Amino acid sequence: MKILVTGGLGFIGSHTVVALLNKGYEVIIIDNLSNSNISVLEGITKITNKSPEFLKFDLKDKNRVSDFFDECQDIEGVIHFAASKAVGESVEKPLLYYENNINTLVLLLQEMRRRELSNFIFSSSCTVYGQADELPISEDAPVKKAESPYGNTKKIGEDIINDFAKTNASFKAIALRYFNPIGAHPTAEIGELPIGTPQNLIPYITQTGTGIRKELSVYGSDYPTEDGTCIRDYIHVMDLAEAHVVALERLVNNKNKSNYEVFNLGTGKGNSVLDVITTFEKVTQQKLPYKLVDRREGDIVEAYAETTKANSDLGWKARFNLEDALRSAWKWQQKQPK
Repeated sequence: MKILVTGGLGFIGSHTVVALLNKGYEVIIIDNLSNSNISVLEGITKITNKSPEFLKFDLKDKNRVSDFFDECQDIEGVIHFAASKAVGESVEKPLLYYENNINTLVLLLQEMRRRELSNFIFSSSCTVYGQADELPISEDAPVKKAESPYGNTKKIGEDIINDFAKTNASFKAIALRYFNPIGAHPTAEIGELPIGTPQNLIPYITQTGTGIRKELSVYGSDYPTEDGTCIRDYIHVMDLAEAHVVALERLVNNKNKSNYEVFNLGTGKGNSVLDVITTFEKVTQQKLPYKLVDRREGDIVEAYAETTKANSDLGWKARFNLEDALRSAWKWQQKQPK
């Protein structure tokens, strides 16, 4: 079975490609390399001893997208990762995020409709919940006004897929709402490889640990939490990758209860930023310099997942803990050039 993975050389995409290849799927990757590196393809091949087909082009190119589907008529599923994903950057460059995250999704769905293709998995986010009224956050929690343009693109994306699914009985889709993906493959052949200054906490921590960054900035120390810093549900990228394979098999085997479903992907446990720093120092024996600075626009106070639906309906459960994830991220960082 041939699966298209858009953004397949990115952080989560590359780990999912590995999981798919290890399960015997044939994979085609489309990536414009705007936030990834071609070296990731070599890492995937080293891990799996398989070389997925790779095509470099931008999904905003309508003609190229159409040509691709004309050329590859045996695609049986699409996992859509390709998107800009930094909350802070989205606040500064909203139009870039709407163009890149919404237009590309619509083009993909149009091509799938023309060819009557099904089995679509959307890379969504817990940002759609905003600051939830109740914790842990279940799939029944109301979707709120987004705190950032990035979060809004995920909310709009889900609405688009849901509306499309209502009018196409043969189309099946699952939106996976990630909490905070971290970590790396245990081989350290692939991991989170930000271009430029990291926008996410863990690569900034690991780069500070190796001396690439002078110190870590902790955004906000006056939140209404035990230590004043934000709380998040940090999930190992290996667990996340496995969830995509499970979700794909749910669609392929017609185990879905409706043709549009939503699942939270998290551990069900929240950790503060200072918790993460302390745990990193413990597992690496590395002292981490950091400073407390003002809050960052677009950040919420606290978010962690209610995992019952993913555990029971999807048949998936996170296996790794925060220490496992940080240990793997550190191993990956140590392999990178300073």
